Amino acid sequence: MLSYDLSRGKGPLYQKLYQHIKQDILQGKLSSGEKLPSKRMLAKHMGVSTITVENAYDQLMGEGYVYALPKKGYYVANLSDVGKIRPPAPADLHIQVPEKREEWRFDFSSNRTEPENFPFSIWAKLMRETISVKERELLQVPFCGGVLELRQAIAGHLSSFRGMAVDPNQIIVGAGTEYLYGLLIQLLGRDKVYCVENPGYDKVPKIYESNGATCVYAAMDREGIVVDDLRCQMAQVAHVSPTHHFPTGITMPASRRYELLAWANEVEERYIIEDDYDSEFRLKGKPIPPLFAIDACEKVIYMNTFSKSLTSTIRISYMVLPEHLAKAFYQKLSFYACTVPTFEQYTLAAFIRRGYFEKHINRMRLHYGRMRTRIMEIIDRTFLPGECRVMENDSGLHFVLELATKMSDREMEEHLREQGIKMKALTDFQMTGEAKNGHQFILNYSNMDVEGLEEALLCIRKLLEQET
Repeated sequence: MLSYDLSRGKGPLYQKLYQHIKQDILQGKLSSGEKLPSKRMLAKHMGVSTITVENAYDQLMGEGYVYALPKKGYYVANLSDVGKIRPPAPADLHIQVPEKREEWRFDFSSNRTEPENFPFSIWAKLMRETISVKERELLQVPFCGGVLELRQAIAGHLSSFRGMAVDPNQIIVGAGTEYLYGLLIQLLGRDKVYCVENPGYDKVPKIYESNGATCVYAAMDREGIVVDDLRCQMAQVAHVSPTHHFPTGITMPASRRYELLAWANEVEERYIIEDDYDSEFRLKGKPIPPLFAIDACEKVIYMNTFSKSLTSTIRISYMVLPEHLAKAFYQKLSFYACTVPTFEQYTLAAFIRRGYFEKHINRMRLHYGRMRTRIMEIIDRTFLPGECRVMENDSGLHFVLELATKMSDREMEEHLREQGIKMKALTDFQMTGEAKNGHQFILNYSNMDVEGLEEALLCIRKLLEQET
């Protein structure tokens, strides 16, 4: 007769009994085909109710450890292969997890947005309203491209702000651009050669390569990606950020844009992926028209995100496909469900449709414009003439600071790191080949602590003075 101590441990009695019998089966103490005591006999022997034993047996049967024969009783199932399965020893487990973010005294490279700038009160109001009036819609499986109201709102925004005539059905909404790139690779094909800018955002080639696509690199000059390099690399898809390139800050002029479009039109299966990631923040003049707006041959795929314009933690991005690619997407990939919760989609749609997004962008432009002016003033009064040069084009949320130093870029970064200051050089984003020290460093001010800026800049200046 089975005997177990059910007084120890936590949980219901039937669960404890189930665990004991299961362990005896796995350890071979109860062999395959062996008959178990009847519910009534075991209950009487253990001093528990029949229901407790019945629940334990039912759980064992549900998991396949026990089977029942009508009018005969319960038997141990055949688990002869269990002994062949050996869990790895704890010493063999080596799971690497990302290290915790370092704490910096000052970080010039952070591209996060300031939490206090997010319009919490308006967003909360719209979300409450959405929950109260969209009960039925919120619990439906979202359409693969995103809810229609959001796609219509985005189309309206692109028309008024970016001069893009877009059908809402050309817009595909997804949780982050990384997810959308994955869809694009499936749509265009893993057999294509994808080309990214060099230097450039190092996450992009990792996404292409992790999706099984071939990724090559094209050099940059003062006007943007070098089109002849695209031909040399036999590229079929060019991934560019013409409005405000990262990390150089270059804005591609019209002549290079048309040269790039001409390259795409040379071969039927060539495309351009246009990453317009912070186009809302051009601080002077009108926004520069995107490539998509001047493309007459359906060669440009437009990508953007709300992570820069609203907050880094809102993982809502979208792409605008040329009409023929939109049709292909719905034919080939419509089995995917949209990865953005309907709660957020309807809330964002209302936020855009009612003009709150436009007001927020205008407010943030003023905020970043004032911040940029303050930063320039601090730089001017901290450094002597000839010690540094600011390279900017009044666009986006970062600019480049060129330092007059004989130190290598790595040496400068290491000296600053020792003082708790993080600053990255353009050479850190060189994808291939040997990077020449340009002494050019990125200053991202989307989340910059302006109050502590002067102290950080003084640390840089002291390093420059030590060379003289």
